[in-house]
Amino acid sequence: MMSMMRRIGLMCVIGLSPVVSPMAPMAMAAGTAEAGATKSGTCVACHGANGNSTNEQWPSLAGQNAAYIKSQLKAFHDKARLDSLNLMPAMAANLSDQDMDDLAAYFALQTPTGLEADPSYWQAGAQLYRGGDRGRNIPACMACHGPVGRGNPAAGYPALRAQHAVYTIKQLTDYASDKRYTRNDKGDSSGGPNAEIMHTIAGILTPEDMRNLASYVQGMR
Repeated sequence: MMSMMRRIGLMCVIGLSPVVSPMAPMAMAAGTAEAGATKSGTCVACHGANGNSTNEQWPSLAGQNAAYIKSQLKAFHDKARLDSLNLMPAMAANLSDQDMDDLAAYFALQTPTGLEADPSYWQAGAQLYRGGDRGRNIPACMACHGPVGRGNPAAGYPALRAQHAVYTIKQLTDYASDKRYTRNDKGDSSGGPNAEIMHTIAGILTPEDMRNLASYVQGMR
């Protein structure tokens, strides 16, 4: 039987994308950064000027690939992605597909800044991110998210570079506890197979692993 580590590695290589269809990046061409800039006024209150959040509880959006931003806005709009404060479902409720395309195009073109990696933890995080842990059946994060955390837009994998460590830890914790996406009547994650991969991996990570990975990711540029 193929190990989870090998199976996930192959899925990342072939670009399996349940969240974003193979045509999504092409469809995103309908969005314009100029229109997105005009529509982003409400977003910057939490996500910061140019998408660089100054609040570690809220994610930076600068440099995130447009396909992933669109998919997450759509998930919030459809109440498929959970939010304990109900902020994003409320914010996304009235967004049209064109609004999502425009906002995604705008934030994707911004340059991510942010905090540096914690010197106490980033080296352990780098080892896990780049090499995984075969003994615990944890694949290297870079297999899907890229060697410098830029993600894989065609496959629906997000960029991670320069993301707040606190936010990253929260997302990994939510994946581990199955609190990031809803599930359908069959028990499948509404985030699709990509989310199922993360549910599985995050469930293996220890709190120390999450801390170390988040520190390393925060320092990526």
